[in-house]
Amino acid sequence: MLTCDEYLAPRSLDEAFDAIEHNSGRYRIVAGTTDTYPWAREGRAGDVHIPVLIDVTKIPELNALAVTDRRVRLGAATPMQRFLDDPALVRALPCMPRCAVWFADDQIRAQATIGGNVVNASPAADGTPCLLAHNAAVEIASRRNGNIVTRTVPLHEFVLGPNRTALAPDEILVAIDCDALPDYGGSFEKVGHRRSLVISLVCLAVLVRLSPDRRSIADVRLAVGGIGPLPRRLTEVEKFLRESAIGGDKISAAADMPVGLVASRTRQEYRREVVRGFMLRGLINAVRRAGGEVKDMPELEADYA
Repeated sequence: MLTCDEYLAPRSLDEAFDAIEHNSGRYRIVAGTTDTYPWAREGRAGDVHIPVLIDVTKIPELNALAVTDRRVRLGAATPMQRFLDDPALVRALPCMPRCAVWFADDQIRAQATIGGNVVNASPAADGTPCLLAHNAAVEIASRRNGNIVTRTVPLHEFVLGPNRTALAPDEILVAIDCDALPDYGGSFEKVGHRRSLVISLVCLAVLVRLSPDRRSIADVRLAVGGIGPLPRRLTEVEKFLRESAIGGDKISAAADMPVGLVASRTRQEYRREVVRGFMLRGLINAVRRAGGEVKDMPELEADYA
């Protein structure tokens, strides 16, 4: 059970930093709390008492959204549900709706935030591979000499390991900035121990842009989570596929490439099989959603689409 003495809901960054400074060593920053409450239970952290909870979801900067044809800025308190019901986000971030629909259930999606998913730094976090594929960077705020200052860190440098990030104790994650890719086909593949409220054993984000004649892959973005301590971009596979003709042999060879990267502590053989299957299905579906077809392997499309 989680208990606290005070629950603060600052309405500005200055108010939040006041609360942080006045409660040094006694507080925890929360947003949707969908990770915090389950953590404080028997079998995990057990009974937990945090003197001060600081809820940052009322701060305007953390709720702002901006979408252009080139960039997307997500306030850190953006609920996961927005990736399903905001048409501009659905268009600009083609694999995020498929990520969000597998993200727990309706109630949790309405509460859980994209910033919380990133800051939690779980190896199985669903949102992080999608954001990595969109070349995301995080904006972090602090207060120095009475002034709010910010710094920007690429997402792949921000997440340092399981439950570890580059966020200092007196800093707040404000926003996530990433590429808008409205002309890409997207796919998100995920598997876990159960279908409902599933925590990923493997998840894969795939983004594909085709050439004007739709016969070759002009660009591809791939990122995987759940197979090791950190989510990662599959840059070597991207290089292998980029500017190549769409073909079953090429996609099949690409699907084999990341199998050896599985470094999880458990179920490695299972995860290797899943990674290969997800690569096949993810690439086929992303190519299809971009307007192309893998015509020389119809049996593969039937098995994995």
